[in-house]
Amino acid sequence: MNILKQGYYTGERALFQSNGLKIVGGIFADGESPLKESKNIEIDHSIFKWKYPLWYCQNIEVNHTTLLDTARSGIWYTHHIHISDSMIEAPKTFRRATHITLTNVDMPNAEETFWNCQNIHLNNVHARGDYYGMNSENIEVDGLYLSGNYCFDGGKNIIIRNSQLNSKDAFWNCENVTVYDSVIIGEYLGWNSKNLTLVNCTIESLQGLCYIDGLKMENCKLINTTLAFEFCKNIDADICSHVDSIMNPISGKIVVDSVGDYIHEADKVDISQTTLIERNKTKYNECCGRIAYV
Repeated sequence: MNILKQGYYTGERALFQSNGLKIVGGIFADGESPLKESKNIEIDHSIFKWKYPLWYCQNIEVNHTTLLDTARSGIWYTHHIHISDSMIEAPKTFRRATHITLTNVDMPNAEETFWNCQNIHLNNVHARGDYYGMNSENIEVDGLYLSGNYCFDGGKNIIIRNSQLNSKDAFWNCENVTVYDSVIIGEYLGWNSKNLTLVNCTIESLQGLCYIDGLKMENCKLINTTLAFEFCKNIDADICSHVDSIMNPISGKIVVDSVGDYIHEADKVDISQTTLIERNKTKYNECCGRIAYV
């Protein structure tokens, strides 16, 4: 492997179609697409300052490297890339890319990042920006700390662990999502999704968990959560907290410690298809459906 140390690269396509390079301490200054169409590249302790640094690349290893804000739209149509101990300041990184692994990466401006990508692994990633992970598939996460609305819209086959998501409209239009041991804060969680599972999670949401087909919750807390489960069907939820209000679930079983308001309108849904169980008290309201006691 050819090693390039402390190089300063300018101009468009400075290292176009490189193969088998190790770049150490490189500065990629002005000039678009410096490594376009390259493969088998190692990048260490380097800085990218301009647009489109890694397009149409294969087999890329990046360590201790920074993509500045001006290196936007940086990694598109690239496959098999691992980035560790690095900072990606640029927005719109990763489009139509596959087999992506990020480990110990900060993304302070991650707006519109990970669009239409596949086979993503995130480990200890801090990100800020809206529309993170849109229409991407086969995602595994352990430690994502995200502040940004509309994350993972349209995503499929997602597993998230040990994370914190501050995100309005998270997991809209998704399919096959499982979240473990995480905190989710944001309005309108999970709408129009199919097969959403939440395990040991704490959730704060206005009108969260509505319009879902196949919702499973195990040992979750719903704090300051109102108007939950509207037109949600096939529910299997065990919630170890008080819930402020529940509105018009279509079908399934919901177990809570207690509930403030249970709005179940017979002219909108079939009351007989949903059972609500309160652990801490018995309530029965003929207008609002039934609550059983155990």
